[in-house]
Amino acid sequence: MGKPGAYLKVDRREHAMRDALESLGDFGELALPLAEGEQREQASRCMYCGVAFCQVGMSFGTARPSGCPLHNLIPEWNDLVFRGLWDEAVERLSLTNPFPEFTGRVCPALCEAACNLGLHDGSTAIKDNERAISDHAWAREAGPLSFAAAGEGAPRVTVVGSGPAGLACAWELARRGAKVTLAERDDRAGGLLMYGIPNMKLPKDVVARRVELMRSCGIELCCGVDVAEAGVAEELLSGSDAVVVATGAREARRLTVPGCELSGVVLAVDYLTSATRALLDGGEPAVSAAGLNVVIIGGGDTGTDCVATALRQGAASVTQFEFLPEPPAVRLTCNAWPEWPNVRKDDYGQLEAAAAFGRDPRRWGIDTLEVLGSEGKVSGLRIASLDWSGGKPVRIEDSEQVVPAQLVLLAMGFVGPERDAFEAFGAACADDARGLPATVGETHRVQAAGEVPIFAAGDCRRGSSLVVNAIADGLACAAEVAEALGI
Repeated sequence: MGKPGAYLKVDRREHAMRDALESLGDFGELALPLAEGEQREQASRCMYCGVAFCQVGMSFGTARPSGCPLHNLIPEWNDLVFRGLWDEAVERLSLTNPFPEFTGRVCPALCEAACNLGLHDGSTAIKDNERAISDHAWAREAGPLSFAAAGEGAPRVTVVGSGPAGLACAWELARRGAKVTLAERDDRAGGLLMYGIPNMKLPKDVVARRVELMRSCGIELCCGVDVAEAGVAEELLSGSDAVVVATGAREARRLTVPGCELSGVVLAVDYLTSATRALLDGGEPAVSAAGLNVVIIGGGDTGTDCVATALRQGAASVTQFEFLPEPPAVRLTCNAWPEWPNVRKDDYGQLEAAAAFGRDPRRWGIDTLEVLGSEGKVSGLRIASLDWSGGKPVRIEDSEQVVPAQLVLLAMGFVGPERDAFEAFGAACADDARGLPATVGETHRVQAAGEVPIFAAGDCRRGSSLVVNAIADGLACAAEVAEALGI
């Protein structure tokens, strides 16, 4: 276990962040990891609990689950980090998580929410420990753990979509001995890891090096492949013993108010994609916030990423609307540990906006009534304030106002998958608003005509969720495919 009693003497300490006014000048990574000695000291705080809730991955209330969905062996590698046994920690972490370089950067740390130490004190810095293990793996001469490519005669599997679920499924199937082809619609692999999460949170060279490692392990990557185009799905089926669809939940939730069709009303995922593509390719983004009054509708992580990106592009002002009421500053008694803590979170985007403009960009309890514009372009929003004191939204009388905006970014979440990928393979989807694939019972196999079995993994199967959940579902799907193919 960690150092006995260390949690009584050592306070929790997380990685530092670059100064907000400095970080606004570029798209460089924000996090400043602790030195090795300091990280080992943080790992020593782990109590090696008899019941380690940190790795349970289940819901204790109505909010999101607490504990790691990958069931990482957290106390074990915390102890190895504390003792400086980094190579052993790499091996232990690799048993459950193939991509700690991603989760160690972008996961909201469900494990820390369930840490027993967090009941009365600052939880163990599990997420930082995980990233430190991953950074060690990539820095060592041997690199991270890998495997040999599949031999001749191995079962052939095509994975459609190279987001976290697709990457995890492809990695695990190749590790088990399948010959895997990874088909991606975009020009670069990674899905939302590449184009949905800004570079300052997840540097794109971190994604690219993992993709290259997968290539070296025999996984064939084909970018620019859209299975919805005529003949593509049939060609993939003809060369596969199984197909996995892992295309994510890309059907975005949109505004349905007058004026929502005006130019300048843009989906957050399209905006973030254009910003990252411009960063990687050079040149100007297809959608820019430079000199504009920007309003972001949506208060989640994607909304925060839009705030930070708009600031870096030189927006004249940035405002973020959240339909829900403002969460409490401290945990309420009705939201007891180990439930996910429903408390206000001031993320990097809000902190940067406060540094740039002197105020938090968020406004809570806001309902958008109309998009205003002239000559086909957005010029503002008509909004109203909501009263949530009775437990449901009630529009406050005489609260309507007009907010200027020349760019409106919709970060309102996702409804479900784009159905055309499933339809191309003859697979059935539910006839409802979400359109999730019709699976065979509780499995990952999808109801489909034809001899080649079709599977679904990640957000396209279960709805929009976290990167760590997508990875976990990709691994679970790979296990089912491997069983079906006898590998």
